[in-house]
Amino acid sequence: MKVLLFNGSSNENGCTFTALSEIEKVLNENNIETEIIQVGKDAIRDCIGCRACRTTGKCVFNDDMVNEIIEKAKMADGFVFGSPVYYAHPSGRILSLMDRLFFAGGNNFAYKPACAIVSARRAGTTASLDVINKHFLINNMPIVPSNYWNMVHGNKPDEVKQDLEGLQIMRIIGQNMTWMLKSFELSKNAGIEPKKEDKIMTNFIR
Repeated sequence: MKVLLFNGSSNENGCTFTALSEIEKVLNENNIETEIIQVGKDAIRDCIGCRACRTTGKCVFNDDMVNEIIEKAKMADGFVFGSPVYYAHPSGRILSLMDRLFFAGGNNFAYKPACAIVSARRAGTTASLDVINKHFLINNMPIVPSNYWNMVHGNKPDEVKQDLEGLQIMRIIGQNMTWMLKSFELSKNAGIEPKKEDKIMTNFIR
Protein backbone atom coordinates (compact mmCIF):
# COMPACT_ATOMS: atom_id res chain seq x y z
CA MET A 1 0.00 0.00 0.00
CA LYS A 2 1.18 3.51 -0.75
CA VAL A 3 -0.02 6.99 0.21
CA LEU A 4 1.01 10.16 -1.61
CA LEU A 5 1.23 13.29 0.55
CA PHE A 6 1.34 16.70 -1.13
CA ASN A 7 3.02 19.73 0.42
CA GLY A 8 1.29 22.71 -1.17
CA SER A 9 3.59 25.21 0.52
CA SER A 10 6.56 26.84 -1.20
CA ASN A 11 8.40 26.35 2.09
CA GLU A 12 9.54 22.75 1.74
CA ASN A 13 10.32 22.23 5.42
CA GLY A 14 7.77 24.57 6.98
CA CYS A 15 4.57 24.16 8.97
CA THR A 16 2.64 22.16 6.37
CA PHE A 17 5.54 19.74 5.96
CA THR A 18 5.74 19.34 9.73
CA ALA A 19 2.08 18.31 9.86
CA LEU A 20 2.42 15.94 6.90
CA SER A 21 5.46 14.34 8.51
CA GLU A 22 3.42 13.48 11.60
CA ILE A 23 0.91 11.63 9.41
CA GLU A 24 3.69 9.96 7.45
CA LYS A 25 5.30 8.65 10.63
CA VAL A 26 2.12 6.81 11.65
CA LEU A 27 1.61 5.37 8.16
CA ASN A 28 5.19 4.09 8.07
CA GLU A 29 4.77 2.51 11.51
CA ASN A 30 1.88 0.56 9.98
CA ASN A 31 4.00 -0.63 7.04
CA ILE A 32 2.38 1.72 4.54
CA GLU A 33 4.75 3.20 2.00
CA THR A 34 4.66 6.97 1.64
CA GLU A 35 5.99 9.72 -0.58
CA ILE A 36 5.82 13.42 0.23
CA ILE A 37 5.60 15.38 -3.02
CA GLN A 38 6.89 18.92 -2.70
CA VAL A 39 4.78 21.13 -4.92
CA GLY A 40 7.60 23.62 -4.52
CA LYS A 41 8.18 27.18 -5.64
CA ASP A 42 7.71 26.83 -9.40
CA ALA A 43 4.55 28.16 -11.01
CA ILE A 44 1.81 25.67 -11.86
CA ARG A 45 -0.59 26.56 -14.64
CA ASP A 46 -4.32 26.83 -14.07
CA CYS A 47 -6.71 24.55 -15.94
CA ILE A 48 -7.89 26.35 -19.09
CA GLY A 49 -10.89 24.09 -19.73
CA CYS A 50 -9.68 22.97 -23.15
CA ARG A 51 -10.93 19.42 -22.43
CA ALA A 52 -8.10 17.82 -24.43
CA CYS A 53 -7.56 15.52 -21.44
CA ARG A 54 -10.95 13.94 -22.09
CA THR A 55 -9.44 11.98 -24.97
CA THR A 56 -5.88 11.50 -23.70
CA GLY A 57 -6.24 11.15 -19.91
CA LYS A 58 -3.39 13.64 -19.58
CA CYS A 59 -3.20 17.39 -19.25
CA VAL A 60 -2.31 19.21 -22.45
CA PHE A 61 0.38 21.13 -20.53
CA ASN A 62 3.43 18.96 -19.97
CA ASP A 63 5.84 21.48 -18.49
CA ASP A 64 5.18 20.80 -14.79
CA MET A 65 4.50 17.88 -12.43
CA VAL A 66 0.81 17.30 -13.16
CA ASN A 67 1.07 14.43 -15.66
CA GLU A 68 3.80 12.77 -13.61
CA ILE A 69 1.53 12.78 -10.57
CA ILE A 70 -1.42 11.44 -12.58
CA GLU A 71 0.76 8.44 -13.43
CA LYS A 72 1.86 8.00 -9.82
CA ALA A 73 -1.75 8.12 -8.66
CA LYS A 74 -2.54 4.96 -10.63
CA MET A 75 -0.48 2.90 -8.20
CA ALA A 76 -1.29 4.89 -5.04
CA ASP A 77 -3.94 3.78 -2.57
CA GLY A 78 -4.54 7.01 -0.62
CA PHE A 79 -3.78 10.72 -0.68
CA VAL A 80 -3.19 13.63 1.68
CA PHE A 81 -3.24 17.18 0.31
CA GLY A 82 -1.67 19.79 2.58
CA SER A 83 -1.63 23.56 2.28
CA PRO A 84 -0.88 26.69 4.24
CA VAL A 85 -3.71 29.18 4.60
CA TYR A 86 -3.45 32.37 2.52
CA TYR A 87 -6.26 34.96 2.86
CA ALA A 88 -8.57 32.23 4.25
CA HIS A 89 -8.00 29.89 1.30
CA PRO A 90 -5.46 27.23 0.27
CA SER A 91 -2.38 28.20 -1.71
CA GLY A 92 -3.11 29.00 -5.35
CA ARG A 93 -0.41 26.50 -6.27
CA ILE A 94 -2.13 23.51 -4.64
CA LEU A 95 -5.49 24.49 -6.14
CA SER A 96 -4.09 24.80 -9.66
CA LEU A 97 -2.44 21.41 -9.20
CA MET A 98 -5.61 19.76 -7.89
CA ASP A 99 -7.91 21.27 -10.51
CA ARG A 100 -5.79 19.77 -13.28
CA LEU A 101 -5.10 16.47 -11.51
CA PHE A 102 -8.76 15.79 -10.89
CA PHE A 103 -10.04 17.03 -14.24
CA ALA A 104 -7.46 15.17 -16.32
CA GLY A 105 -6.74 12.16 -14.11
CA GLY A 106 -9.73 11.80 -11.81
CA ASN A 107 -10.11 8.09 -12.57
CA ASN A 108 -6.76 7.44 -10.89
CA PHE A 109 -8.02 9.03 -7.66
CA ALA A 110 -11.63 7.83 -7.54
CA TYR A 111 -12.77 5.53 -4.71
CA LYS A 112 -9.48 5.94 -2.85
CA PRO A 113 -9.41 7.58 0.61
CA ALA A 114 -8.06 11.11 0.86
CA CYS A 115 -7.94 14.04 3.21
CA ALA A 116 -6.99 17.68 3.34
CA ILE A 117 -4.81 19.19 6.05
CA VAL A 118 -4.02 22.87 6.51
CA SER A 119 -1.69 24.98 8.61
CA ALA A 120 -2.31 28.53 9.73
CA ARG A 121 -1.02 31.08 12.15
CA ARG A 122 -4.53 31.72 13.41
CA ALA A 123 -7.63 31.56 11.19
CA GLY A 124 -9.05 30.70 7.75
CA THR A 125 -8.57 26.99 8.26
CA THR A 126 -12.11 25.63 7.92
CA ALA A 127 -12.74 27.63 4.74
CA SER A 128 -9.52 26.23 3.28
CA LEU A 129 -10.43 22.66 4.21
CA ASP A 130 -13.81 23.09 2.55
CA VAL A 131 -12.23 24.12 -0.76
CA ILE A 132 -9.86 21.15 -0.89
CA ASN A 133 -12.43 18.62 0.30
CA LYS A 134 -14.77 19.48 -2.56
CA HIS A 135 -12.31 17.89 -4.98
CA PHE A 136 -12.76 14.59 -3.14
CA LEU A 137 -16.53 14.84 -2.81
CA ILE A 138 -17.05 15.34 -6.54
CA ASN A 139 -14.78 12.38 -7.34
CA ASN A 140 -16.24 9.54 -5.24
CA MET A 141 -13.42 9.65 -2.70
CA PRO A 142 -13.99 8.74 0.98
CA ILE A 143 -12.63 11.48 3.24
CA VAL A 144 -10.38 10.43 6.11
CA PRO A 145 -11.56 11.96 9.40
CA SER A 146 -9.88 12.80 12.69
CA ASN A 147 -11.15 13.93 16.10
CA TYR A 148 -11.29 17.62 15.09
CA TRP A 149 -10.81 19.72 11.96
CA ASN A 150 -7.66 18.66 10.09
CA MET A 151 -5.44 21.60 11.00
CA VAL A 152 -2.35 22.69 12.87
CA HIS A 153 -1.46 26.15 14.14
CA GLY A 154 1.84 27.96 14.22
CA ASN A 155 3.88 30.55 12.39
CA LYS A 156 6.94 28.31 12.10
CA PRO A 157 7.65 24.58 12.48
CA ASP A 158 8.76 24.82 16.11
CA GLU A 159 5.41 26.42 16.98
CA VAL A 160 3.52 23.67 15.17
CA LYS A 161 5.42 21.13 17.27
CA GLN A 162 3.98 22.87 20.34
CA ASP A 163 0.42 22.43 19.02
CA LEU A 164 -0.15 19.12 20.79
CA GLU A 165 -3.80 18.92 19.77
CA GLY A 166 -2.94 19.61 16.15
CA LEU A 167 -0.24 16.93 16.14
CA GLN A 168 -2.69 14.44 17.65
CA ILE A 169 -5.16 15.28 14.89
CA MET A 170 -2.45 14.43 12.34
CA ARG A 171 -1.61 11.13 14.05
CA ILE A 172 -5.27 10.11 14.11
CA ILE A 173 -5.49 10.88 10.39
CA GLY A 174 -2.63 8.43 9.89
CA GLN A 175 -4.39 5.82 12.04
CA ASN A 176 -7.72 6.28 10.28
CA MET A 177 -6.08 6.23 6.84
CA THR A 178 -4.43 2.92 7.81
CA TRP A 179 -7.76 1.49 8.99
CA MET A 180 -9.57 2.58 5.82
CA LEU A 181 -6.89 1.27 3.47
CA LYS A 182 -6.80 -2.13 5.15
CA SER A 183 -10.59 -2.32 5.31
CA PHE A 184 -10.89 -1.47 1.62
CA GLU A 185 -8.31 -4.12 0.76
CA LEU A 186 -10.28 -6.77 2.66
CA SER A 187 -13.46 -5.63 0.95
CA LYS A 188 -11.87 -5.82 -2.48
CA ASN A 189 -10.47 -9.28 -1.78
CA ALA A 190 -13.98 -10.38 -0.78
CA GLY A 191 -15.35 -9.16 -4.11
CA ILE A 192 -17.11 -6.15 -2.65
CA GLU A 193 -16.71 -3.16 -4.96
CA PRO A 194 -18.53 0.18 -5.20
CA LYS A 195 -21.39 0.35 -7.69
CA LYS A 196 -20.75 2.85 -10.45
CA GLU A 197 -23.10 4.79 -12.69
CA ASP A 198 -22.37 6.88 -15.77
CA LYS A 199 -22.48 10.59 -15.01
CA ILE A 200 -25.70 12.43 -15.81
CA MET A 201 -25.11 16.09 -16.70
CA THR A 202 -27.91 18.65 -16.45
CA ASN A 203 -28.12 22.41 -16.15
CA PHE A 204 -30.81 24.95 -15.33
CA ILE A 205 -31.31 26.41 -18.81
CA ARG A 206 -34.70 25.56 -20.32
